[in-house]
Amino acid sequence: MTSNADPILRDELKQRAAALKLHGLVAHWDELPETELPWVQRLIGWEEVERRRRGLERRLSAAHIGRFKPLADFDWSWPDQCDKAAVSGFMTLGFIKETANLILVGPNGVGKSMIAQNIAHHAVLQGYSALFINAHRCLGTWLLRTVTTRCGGA
Repeated sequence: MTSNADPILRDELKQRAAALKLHGLVAHWDELPETELPWVQRLIGWEEVERRRRGLERRLSAAHIGRFKPLADFDWSWPDQCDKAAVSGFMTLGFIKETANLILVGPNGVGKSMIAQNIAHHAVLQGYSALFINAHRCLGTWLLRTVTTRCGGA
């Protein structure tokens, strides 16, 4: 089929359809009339937005972040030892690019979980996968695996 449509737009739409794995559409791309391009463009746009939204929901659910206080509401005057600059640095997510883990250590009630939840939430919003695990859950999982292994379990 010959078309007067912008070939760049047509190629870009076909690439976007292929990226979405719309194999039927891609297989019949040359049969697509020029008059249908605006509709196909809207359809592809809707699909991209919906997949991003569902991906974000899936990553947020899998992260097990739960409810948390935003960093904007954190009282930086207490505890004295909390390094606001370091926490701000963690929020840049540079440690992810370095493939490093982040472990927050301190006494009870100083905001370790809240800081970790904020960092995990920010990472998920930026398209990364995250998993928030507090020390109690982490140690419980480790203990269960240790006991199961030593007792000859799976």
